[in-house]
Amino acid sequence: MTGTALVYDEEMMGYRLLWDDPECAIEVPERLSSSYKRLQDYDLVNRCIQLPVREATEEEIRLVHSPEYLDVVKSTQSMDVDELKKTSQKYTAAYFHQNSYRCAKLSLGGTLQLIDAVMSGDAQNGMALIRPPGHHSQRSESNGFCVFNNVAVAAEYAKSKYNVQRILIVDWDVHHGQGIQYIFEDDPSVLYFSWHRYEHGSFWPNLRESDYDFIGKGRGTGFNINLPWNQTGMGNADYIAGFFHVLLPLAFEFNPELVLVSAGYDSGIGDPEGHMHATPECFSHLTHMLMHLAGGKLCMILEGGYHLRSLSESVSMTVRTLLRDPVPRLSGEMTPCFSALESIQNARHVHSPYWKCLLHDETRLVEEISTKGSSAPEPLHADASAVDEFLENHMKKILHPTPPITTLVVAPVENTLALPEGAQLEECAVTTDQAINGISVFNQDQLNESLLNSVSKMLPALEKLVSRKARNCITSSPNASLSAAIAVQEGLRLGSERVFCITIGDVNMKPEITNDGKTLCLTVSGDNMLETPLQYQTFLKWEERSPHEGSSFFYALFRFLLPLAYSYQPDLIVLAVESKRSIGTKDIALLTSLLQGLADGAVLAVVTETEEEILEVLSNVLINRAPMFFGPYKPPAAECIQDLAQELAVMQTNWRMLQCRAK
Repeated sequence: MTGTALVYDEEMMGYRLLWDDPECAIEVPERLSSSYKRLQDYDLVNRCIQLPVREATEEEIRLVHSPEYLDVVKSTQSMDVDELKKTSQKYTAAYFHQNSYRCAKLSLGGTLQLIDAVMSGDAQNGMALIRPPGHHSQRSESNGFCVFNNVAVAAEYAKSKYNVQRILIVDWDVHHGQGIQYIFEDDPSVLYFSWHRYEHGSFWPNLRESDYDFIGKGRGTGFNINLPWNQTGMGNADYIAGFFHVLLPLAFEFNPELVLVSAGYDSGIGDPEGHMHATPECFSHLTHMLMHLAGGKLCMILEGGYHLRSLSESVSMTVRTLLRDPVPRLSGEMTPCFSALESIQNARHVHSPYWKCLLHDETRLVEEISTKGSSAPEPLHADASAVDEFLENHMKKILHPTPPITTLVVAPVENTLALPEGAQLEECAVTTDQAINGISVFNQDQLNESLLNSVSKMLPALEKLVSRKARNCITSSPNASLSAAIAVQEGLRLGSERVFCITIGDVNMKPEITNDGKTLCLTVSGDNMLETPLQYQTFLKWEERSPHEGSSFFYALFRFLLPLAYSYQPDLIVLAVESKRSIGTKDIALLTSLLQGLADGAVLAVVTETEEEILEVLSNVLINRAPMFFGPYKPPAAECIQDLAQELAVMQTNWRMLQCRAK
């Protein structure tokens, strides 16, 4: 299963609003053409598997929609403009055209083509550029420009045709997808997550059931997650925090077999509906994180997005990530706003009785929400031309040429590694004197032929990594933590400004820590070797005692390690893996894969040379050609959470992405 599928057909542009209606006027055919054109500009279309579009059948439509509603939509084919207008006015924020039925069948059929491609293994993931959108549509009514609920039908289709037992639906459109919520609110086989502009119910669709405390019904209680934004201006840090502290812990515990995204980009910067500030690369990061679920089976289905440049850039960033291009660094300060933290806190609180990973969460409910009764701040970049200019400059800043080498492998002297296709063996080496100089800074007693050979090959590989001639690198060493410490110092000498060093297992040698912020060091071990954490040196006590029964390390990743890393925003990551460690191979693989979302993917992994299994697994992870199944998962032990809470209490003052509560 490799490759990214793309669904597009210009025939879905064959309908538009035929009368004056300010509410519906923003939904225009050019939403599709501009997105597809931008994909072409970036040469992404030719890299995708292009799927033909077909019409959905009536049987498929009726998986979700009533026969009576289907008859209404079919009847619009022969209506004149007055009849179309009268029919449209029976619904909320909806409009019909003589071609609406045909385009809606293509929109849904294209979505199902994507499901077939991913579930059959013809593609690993994909994106459907379709219209009309679908997430507002309900069983018996059109709503919010939507005719048929593409994502809801896709979920039912996957369950019936492929016997999928657990489906995650992520709705990052700025409007609440109430249609999906209504359809699945009592269904425990579908976990639905939606963040949306809410403003205490004053923003469309103005529903009380869009708030955080609507968590599902009956057997589906706990499987509906609403994260309402109560002010405009939410940015990259707010969205990433919502993923870390609400969605991802629950999603990993749920362990879906398929992930569907209602990919609405009106939650991006400049959109006239959303008035939010998330820049296009934020959607790369969200996509990258979701690719670690369901063995990478991920389907993006276009929903909203009404500023054409913002929409097209965000779509392009999503597809780039699906194609496994380097994830650009996030722009802006990594500090979630107070209002976002209030919503995160309340969402965690109401779901804590239903999810084991939140059972020990002591989050209280925020009853007096700070934004209630206050006026919304003026949105930035509201002028369309100003947004165009901003994005023109912004995309030039964040997009860099992809390094010619994906993964450099520095193998042991007796190389028996099974290298993945695409990995390049590093043959260059510095002189013995240069290697000795690097080692002697730390410990002259460690000098031996094996270590000298390892360091002499690692140093030129590191230079290629820092200069972006290689995307990432993996090396073996008789002393992983010492080699990592040397790499940190050499990385700084080569021009890296912020180096994040993570050591898994017992540390033999640590990099020199200063208070200038140039290095941040974290040790993950079963024994606490650091009495008091410092701002730039910290410790995670975590032990997976029975990894064959499942791992709970995902909780530590999303509650602590990744928020810390995103707060720091490194430009080089050094990962050392010692032989004596407290977490399993799959845990280290998941960590390594997720870390590639940072530092433009510049990760140097240093593994103890006796650990050939880890070397081979991480080589495959870094080459990024095929997904891994990282599960199974289990909830974290109470003592692990308690140890982590002590660390968080000290660290979250300086590293704001660690915060998941406002009070």
